[in-house]
Amino acid sequence: MANTPSNGNPPAAASPRGVRSAVVIGSALEWFDFYLYASMAALVFGKIFFPTGNETVATLASLGTFAVGFLARPLGGVVFGIMGDRIGRKKVLALTFTLMGVSSACIGLLPTYSSVGLAAPLLLVFFRLLQGLGAGAEFGSAITVAYEHAAPGSRGRQGSWPALGVNLGLLASSLVVAALTSTSKGFLYDFGWRIPFLMSFALVGIGLWVRRRMPETPEFEQLATEKEAPHAPRRHPFTTLLRSNWRGLAVVMAITIGYNGVSYIFKTFSLAYLTDFRDVPASVGALGISIASCVAIACIPVIGRITDRYGPQRLVLAGAVATGLLAFPFFWLLDTGTSWLIWLALTLATGLVVPTMLAAQGAFLARQFPADVRASGLGTGREVGGALSGGLAPLAAFATVQASPGHATWGVSLLFVAGALLVGVGALFDRSRHEGAEDPEQDGGTADAPAPARVG
Repeated sequence: MANTPSNGNPPAAASPRGVRSAVVIGSALEWFDFYLYASMAALVFGKIFFPTGNETVATLASLGTFAVGFLARPLGGVVFGIMGDRIGRKKVLALTFTLMGVSSACIGLLPTYSSVGLAAPLLLVFFRLLQGLGAGAEFGSAITVAYEHAAPGSRGRQGSWPALGVNLGLLASSLVVAALTSTSKGFLYDFGWRIPFLMSFALVGIGLWVRRRMPETPEFEQLATEKEAPHAPRRHPFTTLLRSNWRGLAVVMAITIGYNGVSYIFKTFSLAYLTDFRDVPASVGALGISIASCVAIACIPVIGRITDRYGPQRLVLAGAVATGLLAFPFFWLLDTGTSWLIWLALTLATGLVVPTMLAAQGAFLARQFPADVRASGLGTGREVGGALSGGLAPLAAFATVQASPGHATWGVSLLFVAGALLVGVGALFDRSRHEGAEDPEQDGGTADAPAPARVG
């Protein structure tokens, strides 16, 4: 059972200089690499890392390598989450950033199928696995840091920082993709696609410098002090998580399965759908993602403030309802083939609906766990759930459209509805309402989080 610290009060919140920049810039650089891979898997990798002859099969195989990265993410989420609860959030953020940045840069050095044959896709899969390991704890760790540095009443705003970083990374990545896809196909397939990956070598240095200046969270420092006390119980974070906090873990997994499936279909499958099934130039979809990212960057700080006023649960539920309502109109707009209608669809989906859910998730997911298992809970719940949906959803969507008569999209729209239902159900089972209150200012006086706990 979760208890408050020995003095009866939660740790004092802090918001020192450097925390926001470390969370936002670090997440932006990390997710720049991740979304870059997603875009290139949909547009380029099928043509250069796999045998030629059937472009649809090659694209399907390329999206399969995108899914492979999600197989590594649960391991990264569990391992780095446990490390975050044992050695500190700050150290883990540096480790995950380095692993993903270096593996992304190495992808830019890989030979193509025409040069080395089967070795090319095998090497691509290897570095994609490493990339997945690094991404496995990034967002959960960033949420933990932002949340634990926040004062009561501002957890919605600070919990939205990782979402802001994600969309900054998405914007930068989509702008790069839009620029590259506007060049000749010969340049793009020959060397152009390598440029942003190779940039990761420089981005790693910037990210490490920013995150080195970030202080450790007050809640972890208090936990570390308590663990050093005489006769302090020695508990393993993962064991404590499974025994005492499995309900919160189930909530996080349900929301993540629904959200990730919806998000990656919107952002990844839509690019492949437009180019492979509707003959829309790749630059149109890439520019649409860029426009949507600009809208999201403007909206997320506002969503964070609304979250502090009305509570994260209501915002997550609102995002789920909006996803269900957009499920069919999204493809109606894409199928017009008209650029501005495609941009409208992508803006509604990835500029408004998805960012609303993601921004509110920061405070909502973090409050499902006490501080001593927060990093483990977020890392495990998000990445196990993400592996079940994020990597497979674009692949399933592509295969569904490919197999349907006339390349119909109603099956993909039903996937959106299913994802929205999972998010909604997860939000309704908010564990903070049953575990005790840490921040009564949230949700109109309802509980905000289980208090930091010592089990024993």
